[in-house]
Amino acid sequence: MYQTCKVIAFDADDTLWVNETYFREAEKKFAKILSKYETQNKIEQELFKIEIKNLAIYGYGIKGFMLSMIECALEISNYSISQYDIDAILMIGKEMLNKPIELLDGVEEVLENLQGRYKLIVATKGDLLDQERKLEKSGLLKYFHHIEVMSEKKEMDYKKLLKHLDINSNELLMIGNSLKSDVLPLLKIGASAIHIPFYITWSHEEVSVKETQDSNFHTVHHIKEVLKLL
Repeated sequence: MYQTCKVIAFDADDTLWVNETYFREAEKKFAKILSKYETQNKIEQELFKIEIKNLAIYGYGIKGFMLSMIECALEISNYSISQYDIDAILMIGKEMLNKPIELLDGVEEVLENLQGRYKLIVATKGDLLDQERKLEKSGLLKYFHHIEVMSEKKEMDYKKLLKHLDINSNELLMIGNSLKSDVLPLLKIGASAIHIPFYITWSHEEVSVKETQDSNFHTVHHIKEVLKLL
């Protein structure tokens, strides 16, 4: 299935290292700060709505999440929230930015095995500075030929990546945790994909069963299983 593959692209967050877990922890801390105004469930629902609304402005990543938390806090508190609480919300974001990089089990072993056999790249969404910082801290930069931080991961974005890499679509294999971002767009342009689900999926990245019907891709539950497919 992957005989024509020359380039393997890895998603970063929740494929190479832990990420979504920290957002969930941050949401709980945020809800606790605002607990005097609303229930945790309502706060998380409103925050999600604001995050989605702001994606076109801020893009993906922690900094946009911080700004969305502040906007949500102002709205839920009817603009009565204290400066102290705003500062506490900013600290949540800063703590996220300073988190150590927790590599997922088997990642480095797989990269060591594939390096030299394929051209390895990172294709990830998020804030450029933050993703560069994570990659630097991860110790994984030495394995990758190219780093692509994308504002979106749709068909057109991947077509641009193919052009940049000067390869045909059947020469690219994408490995990632999101069906919406790392699998389905690749299949639509004639590339290949392997899905490695993470135990938490952000609601915005969820897809219906119908969307994955008749889609030809492998799902594995540990990154080491990728080696058996290549």
